[in-house]
Amino acid sequence: MSDTRMSQAEREAFLADLHVGVLAIPRSEGGAPLTAPIWYAYEPGGAIEVITGRGSRKGKLLGPGTRVTLVAQTETAPYRYVSVEGQVSEIREADLEKDLRPMARRYLGTKGGDRYAEASGTDDSIVVRIEPERWLTVDYGKLVRS
Repeated sequence: MSDTRMSQAEREAFLADLHVGVLAIPRSEGGAPLTAPIWYAYEPGGAIEVITGRGSRKGKLLGPGTRVTLVAQTETAPYRYVSVEGQVSEIREADLEKDLRPMARRYLGTKGGDRYAEASGTDDSIVVRIEPERWLTVDYGKLVRS
């Protein structure tokens, strides 16, 4: 069978593309981790950033040093995915113009993103930075091309 792993450049480009991620966060009481879909931003070579409510389930579980996993995938064949594990390196208050509006525009376009940002505001929002440490990748398209 051919190697379906992505190169560093391929995995970073894939993660930087537009996907809804699934974030897995350990629960302090043990048991299965909390897993939830989430918008994220990533630039190759940098940290992953997500925005969530401080009072949300995710926000309550996330803290500096928390180990998490983010998965991004395609929904159509040939399937591809990137799973990246890392630690939360920073949590800060979200800013409407610097953080929330760009994230909303990334996922909803300019008009939809602006409406979302204005309606949501940032009263309870935090930006969580995750430093990528371990990657697991698959590109089944490599089987088709080989």
